[in-house]
Amino acid sequence: MPMPYYVSPEQMMQDKAEYARKGIAKGRSSIAMEYVDGILLAADNPSASLHKVSEIYDNIAFAGAGKYSEFENLRKAGIRHADLKGFMYSREDVTGRSLANGYSQSLGTVFSQEMKPLEVEILVVQTGINHHPNEMYRISFDGSIIDEKNFAVIGGRAESVQSFLKDKCPSQLPTLDDALRLCVAALDQTANQKLQPEGLEVAVLDRNRTGRKFRRLSVGDVRQAFSV
Repeated sequence: MPMPYYVSPEQMMQDKAEYARKGIAKGRSSIAMEYVDGILLAADNPSASLHKVSEIYDNIAFAGAGKYSEFENLRKAGIRHADLKGFMYSREDVTGRSLANGYSQSLGTVFSQEMKPLEVEILVVQTGINHHPNEMYRISFDGSIIDEKNFAVIGGRAESVQSFLKDKCPSQLPTLDDALRLCVAALDQTANQKLQPEGLEVAVLDRNRTGRKFRRLSVGDVRQAFSV
């Protein structure tokens, strides 16, 4: 009688983690960075229709890296969760922290119970209003959640982008144009080429806007930032 094939739990978790990391690293990086009036989101994304950066709720945004179909499903689930909670309770009860915790539980459950982990890494960011601080949460494929400050990077060569930003990021919060130039310089450095505005996806959570804070920047807006 043949012996059953056995893999230790530790080895299985290591194999799943390595599989997920490789899938995420194949993609392109996305950056979230605080600036004086909110949070900037910039992604190396040549597609005009497959968005990596999206609005979730009034002052909450989402960015994904890795397998598009998987983080797109997570984005839609987050929107449904936020809309339902805002409808049942109040709009103020919808927070980036609660949404990040929900994503963390979902990703952790898939990683521990399913054979194939999700090949995704996501950001949930919320701009602070009424003198509240900004919030940025990075959630990994295994459900681990990290509360980031100043900037956060997911996907692609994230460690290299983080290292670049740590060296170049100013001590004071930059203006929107300065933050955008810094993010693009970091993406250029890891892509080993000069990225064109058409190949970038850029959006902001602008706390000075009334109502919904999310706004996408056009190619013209990006070009103008570099002409200043």
